[in-house]
Amino acid sequence: MPSGNRNLYRQLNGRRLLTGTVLFALMLALMVVDLGMGSSGMGFGDVLAALMAGPEGRTPHTAILWFIRLPMTLTCVFVGGSLSLAGLQIQTITNNALASPYTLGITAGASFGAAVSITLGLSVAGHLWVGTALFALLFALAVSLLIFHLGRMKGMTPNTLILSGIIMNFFFQALQQYLQYRASPEIAQVISGWTFGNLQRSSWVSVAVSGGLLAAGAALLSGWSWRLTVLTTGEERARSLGIPVERLRLHVFLICSFLIAGAVGFIGTVAFVGLVAPHCAKLMLGEDQRYLLPCATILGALLLLASSIASKMLSGGSMLPVGIITSIVGVPFLFVLLMKKGR
Repeated sequence: MPSGNRNLYRQLNGRRLLTGTVLFALMLALMVVDLGMGSSGMGFGDVLAALMAGPEGRTPHTAILWFIRLPMTLTCVFVGGSLSLAGLQIQTITNNALASPYTLGITAGASFGAAVSITLGLSVAGHLWVGTALFALLFALAVSLLIFHLGRMKGMTPNTLILSGIIMNFFFQALQQYLQYRASPEIAQVISGWTFGNLQRSSWVSVAVSGGLLAAGAALLSGWSWRLTVLTTGEERARSLGIPVERLRLHVFLICSFLIAGAVGFIGTVAFVGLVAPHCAKLMLGEDQRYLLPCATILGALLLLASSIASKMLSGGSMLPVGIITSIVGVPFLFVLLMKKGR
């Protein structure tokens, strides 16, 4: 590589690293802001003092922070990162800018699986949330595999794949509405609340599971970053370089299913994070997955943290479901993206 090109490449990577560092610092700042917001407000000093005191601290702020707000904030970070990472990789392997866990119906399938578990009262080891998360995972896997096989059908274009996802969205939403109609008022209310994406269902269990799935998924996908970057340049080019495209797609789809289920299985449906955050990351960093993968994950966490903060501000210290906020942001973004692709 000529020295001039080498210098330009180093400068580009330097800017990417700087962008990632700024995004990470901004995420930490929003986490502190989110921890300080609520019906019993806390200042910056109160938040730091409660964090330093640990869960054994005896002040009211310590109990509120460690057992209510910190699980919600960390779940928010991990769910937003998981949905964004899944959305990025689904767009990569389908070569479709409109693909995301929500637009392909994977989120709707996972949400319906959770609704089935709630309706039947299924529990594992005496815990209802385990059955709910497990059924969300099973249905997310089933929908992902169906989409994967649809994408392999002859004549199946990226636009047709999106239309298939919209059909599945309507199908699973109709099934979920049927469950709500047949269920008791109490169960119907629980299922209805599940469709909004409510962080108030967060706990240290949701932090451990969603965080563990995100860490494992990000580690696996990072090992394939070169292959995924090449795949964005075209399927034929990837095959010519010896990349097993079909196997790579299947493995990525399966990882994305686990990431989506880990998000939906605890807090419910959160729309458009997996569409908006990856596109913003691509605009800032390009297609190099070495930088795009971590930064898209951070941007997803940022978007959901901002939605959490906005929901608390709009509700006067309590909390609106974050799924409402992300939909308000995501719908116009999707419309603009559709108009751009149409032109």
